[in-house]
Amino acid sequence: KLDSYFFNRHRPCFDSILHYYQTGKEAPPLNVDPDVYAKEKEFFGIKKEREVAVFIPEGDGSDGIDCVNSCRMKVHNFLQDPRSSSIAAVWHGFDIFFICISIGFLIFESEPEFKEQFSDKEASYYVPLFIINCIIMGFFTTDFLIRLVTWPSLLEFWKNLFNVLDILSILPFYVNLLVDSEENDESGEVNKQHYVVLRVCRIFRIVRIFKFVRHSRDLLIIMKAVSNAKRELILLVCLLFIFVITFGSIMYYIESTANDDFNSIMKSCWWVIVTITTVGYGDMYPVSAGGKLFGGFVLTLGIVFLALPMTIIVSKFSFVYEREKM
Repeated sequence: KLDSYFFNRHRPCFDSILHYYQTGKEAPPLNVDPDVYAKEKEFFGIKKEREVAVFIPEGDGSDGIDCVNSCRMKVHNFLQDPRSSSIAAVWHGFDIFFICISIGFLIFESEPEFKEQFSDKEASYYVPLFIINCIIMGFFTTDFLIRLVTWPSLLEFWKNLFNVLDILSILPFYVNLLVDSEENDESGEVNKQHYVVLRVCRIFRIVRIFKFVRHSRDLLIIMKAVSNAKRELILLVCLLFIFVITFGSIMYYIESTANDDFNSIMKSCWWVIVTITTVGYGDMYPVSAGGKLFGGFVLTLGIVFLALPMTIIVSKFSFVYEREKM
């Protein structure tokens, strides 16, 4: 029998709780919902709010540095937790509002009747739309730079997925401005290199929608649950790969002589994917008796094949989701 205690509690919060009992100072864990941390403090008997601990390298503990780091931590908590103050709630509200507008711009730019208003500088609404876009990008840039300056560790900052998504959503705007300025300095015509750069940048603007995740506790929990089930997901992908290649190759040799649609293994693999996922586009299908018989076998076996690992993934996901909500 082990002479030890086991606490089945939230692990990231427990590290902060242990630090409090060891040092007497409170160091809230980053990227953890404040309500979860408050429940953990209540469980371990920590009632009173304490001064937030700031980790300073040895030999560098002057009052000035302590004050600067304390201010950095306050600003960091302001940006991370909308419930830290009423101003923080307003800031996060503006962030969500601007995300919605930027996504709306992204959608309307693709509509033929509105495309000219976003691209043609002579259009009647181009200037107002451009000014609004500049204000939105200015807000996103300011938010990103403040996070960069106040984040406890620069290395940890770039390890955070949402910070990477932020820079990817901001850069296209400035690259677009740079390309436009080069075109004005030269001939004013869009060359092929600039066109490719603009197309790539416009694709990256799609990641702005993921900024919503930062403002939703449930979405963060879902992402963490998916991350904890990555081994099962990798297993599903590996099994799917083996299944598709095997049955795609067999279907190619059965159907290639009677059906021109199955003229390569790659096309046959596409048919297998569409079939086992029960999508059934109907763009290609077997016509020979052997192909139809084998196609029915693939469809039936594919349903069973996908159901087996999915039960494991759903079970693991439910366990992690309920644990993180505690």
